[in-house]
Amino acid sequence: MGFPRYPEYKDSGVEWLGAVPTGWDVWKLAQAFSVVGSGTTPRSENRAYYDDGDIAWLNTGDLNDGELLDCENRVTSIALAENTALRIFPAGSLVIAMYGATIGKLGVLRFSATVNQACCVFGGDSPISCAFMFYSFLGFRPQILSLATGGGQLNISQEILRNLRVPCPSDVEQTTIATFLDHETAKIDALITEQQHLIALLKEKRQAVISHAVTKGLDPAVAMKDSGVEWLGRVPGHWTCLQVGKVCDKVSDGPHFSPNYVEEGVLFLSARNVKVDNWALEDVKYVSASDCDEFDRRVIPQPGDVLYTKGGTTGIARVVDFNQRFQVWVHIAVLKVKKDAVDSRFLALALNSQACYEQSQLLTRGATNNDLGLTRMVKIWFVLPTFDEQRQIVRVVEADLAKLDTLTTESTRAIALLVERRIALISAAVTGKIDVRNLAQQP
Repeated sequence: MGFPRYPEYKDSGVEWLGAVPTGWDVWKLAQAFSVVGSGTTPRSENRAYYDDGDIAWLNTGDLNDGELLDCENRVTSIALAENTALRIFPAGSLVIAMYGATIGKLGVLRFSATVNQACCVFGGDSPISCAFMFYSFLGFRPQILSLATGGGQLNISQEILRNLRVPCPSDVEQTTIATFLDHETAKIDALITEQQHLIALLKEKRQAVISHAVTKGLDPAVAMKDSGVEWLGRVPGHWTCLQVGKVCDKVSDGPHFSPNYVEEGVLFLSARNVKVDNWALEDVKYVSASDCDEFDRRVIPQPGDVLYTKGGTTGIARVVDFNQRFQVWVHIAVLKVKKDAVDSRFLALALNSQACYEQSQLLTRGATNNDLGLTRMVKIWFVLPTFDEQRQIVRVVEADLAKLDTLTTESTRAIALLVERRIALISAAVTGKIDVRNLAQQP
């Protein structure tokens, strides 16, 4: 639906804000809030600061762009007394992350808490309500992030936030706008949740299609036998149960050290770049050709090889389907398959089935740095049909997966549009570009 505008506007004096409704004020945050502050991280080696602590200590990882009902970490009264940068902020305060992976993330405190040095807290007496300021920060997030400084880690300093100038309508209008946005964003969030649920169902369906095809085949009338392998169950009687190592001429992994990365060079893949349904190359890294020559002494990945993640997120397989030269890190295994024994595409499907994935997780070692060792992965059991059946299964499954992937893409696009609409609606409301005074109570 279209929204009305205010009858009259005036120049806000803020370039990115433009005109605001006549009657609205513009406040610098340092002047608008009586309390603006941050915190610190008490020395972790001093256990007197943490053990049996009962004072909430908030980190940016706790921020959820919503209400904060509790946090995981606690500090003691000793930490509070001996760290002058620590102070307790009251419930109702607004918290924003100034740097790190969660930069710009928000939270509204519903309990009193201290915070670490990456949090900036706004509270105390203010002409701007916490609810309205929360939505203002959400709506201004692109502008706030554009003010961040730093190379490797972007940083929004407390000084930048203190000097930020924001619109301030009357108390009644602030309440009306926040109520309107509560209602409208809840409707948008519900639609986003529906799409996320659909994507989850499509992912489950994708897994089911693969798993059934590579363990039961395409013929529902085929005679079955007990595989003798717990994870495989009953399989077609004429299929062969064997371990991955039996269909590979060689299984190797990449270098066991972090190489020197360069801006341009040879593609260098890590486990996070290998997905079941795509190559995730948004953050891919590169190595020099000379370093790649050295890595080639260990393994040379080629089209038709199967890449299998063995570190980090283990148990994901994908066939190399491009001709560009590349190398892999230690967290990826390169399976050189026996061309006369198995179709690479079928082996990748089998490894991505539920049966093989469960085996890979049982064979993974390490509490913090998961590793599916080469000597263990080759022991994973799967079922091998005839070559003709392998190719037929690949054709049918790939066609089915393409349909599911199309639906997933559509849902992902729908979520992106909903998120974009949510941000635009919030921004328009808190800057007065739309007049919602008579809309807040409408269903």
